[in-house]
Amino acid sequence: MWQRIQTIYLTIALGLVVALFFCVKSFTVGEGGAHVNEVKYMAFVPYAILLVISALLQVIALLTFNVRVFQMRTAILSALILLGLQGWLVFDYLTAADGVIFHWTAILPLIAVILDFIAARKILRDQLLVESASRLRSRK
Repeated sequence: MWQRIQTIYLTIALGLVVALFFCVKSFTVGEGGAHVNEVKYMAFVPYAILLVISALLQVIALLTFNVRVFQMRTAILSALILLGLQGWLVFDYLTAADGVIFHWTAILPLIAVILDFIAARKILRDQLLVESASRLRSRK
């Protein structure tokens, strides 16, 4: 399991998604530059639902290394959910009121999406290699 590079990519993506459970999305700057209100990702229920679903899909993708096609599909599904979350964050950023500053953690879903797609590509490469080796063995 750990000898494959896609497992490392999926683990890092899972770590980024789990980190979002505890991170601050944005904060409101009050008078004199003091932080008045911090908004966490888990405070908004739709964000929390998307993060939980994505984290579960990441765990499933990590644990199903024997079924490569299913592992690839769960990684891609997780990436699509995170891409939707990132789009929602961009929309929130563009429609935010004055005084709301987004934290750097707002780009973590995008990094996890990139890692998921790279992992899915590596899983596909492994699957094609296994299929070609099976074809060669069956001809003997």
